[in-house]
Amino acid sequence: MIDSLDRSKAEMNFHAIWFNMLSMTMEEFRHSLRGEQPPAHISLSLAGLWWDAKGDWNRAHESAQQDEGLAGSWVHAYLHRKEGDSSNAGYWYRRAEKPPARCSLEQEWLEITESLLIQAGSDAKNRAPRARG
Repeated sequence: MIDSLDRSKAEMNFHAIWFNMLSMTMEEFRHSLRGEQPPAHISLSLAGLWWDAKGDWNRAHESAQQDEGLAGSWVHAYLHRKEGDSSNAGYWYRRAEKPPARCSLEQEWLEITESLLIQAGSDAKNRAPRARG
């Protein structure tokens, strides 16, 4: 028979495994760039940043465009800024509820990626199935 302490430990372990499966660090994200495709579990906006880091602006844009939320708009803004289309970028920054970036493109990519990875980790933690007792 499992006592309540063992059950509590098992539940914590279960949630830690679930969280680690769905969350990703910046180091892991960068390591994934060695692959041919973005990791299957990342969001469309993170996939857009992944494709951008791989040098494929068109695929990056397609991914960002599919995410109709704030994150997709933010990546979309970054991509149009990178493209040199400041007017279109401005539109997407407004949709993302973000001020236009003034930093380097590399710094902006890093800031967006870190922010979205943190958000994805938080979302994963909130989506973790509840262990039944």
